[in-house]
Amino acid sequence: MERNKLAPWNWFRTEETDLPVEGSYADPISRMHREMDRMFEELLQSFGVLAPRREGPARGMVGVFRPSLDVAATDKEYTVSVELPGVDKDDVSVEVENDTLRIWGQKQQKEEKKEQDYYRVERAYGCFQRVLSLPEDADADNIQASFKNGVMKISIPRKQTVEGKSRQIEVQAA
Repeated sequence: MERNKLAPWNWFRTEETDLPVEGSYADPISRMHREMDRMFEELLQSFGVLAPRREGPARGMVGVFRPSLDVAATDKEYTVSVELPGVDKDDVSVEVENDTLRIWGQKQQKEEKKEQDYYRVERAYGCFQRVLSLPEDADADNIQASFKNGVMKISIPRKQTVEGKSRQIEVQAA
């Protein structure tokens, strides 16, 4: 087995994280973050925008739509599957620049129901972006994407890599 296939590639090294650093609740900086999050949430709600709360370390922050994705690999290609429920194919774009794959778009609320008064809406709308760093053996010129039933599949062919020659180095006593 080849060693380079054992080491996982860091697909997310260029993607910015939007999760805050966890801190003690007694920490003054953590209190300030929580208070600012609360104020922004109240501000958005005053304009009629319901900001969903996240679970986990980002709980209490204004939510963002960030689609989930899976990355898989075979000997011939990498496959990235992005879940985009409620997003139209025309509202999504996939770009490659140098060694970076950028998936971006927007999720829109297209219909408004006048028969009901909503007290809570838990759907996230807005712009999204996912940025992936491509491995060295990715063939960026032949990437293909398809969209079906709210799932985008991106196929990234792998280039044939030239195996480097390896030789044993004799260790001598000093």
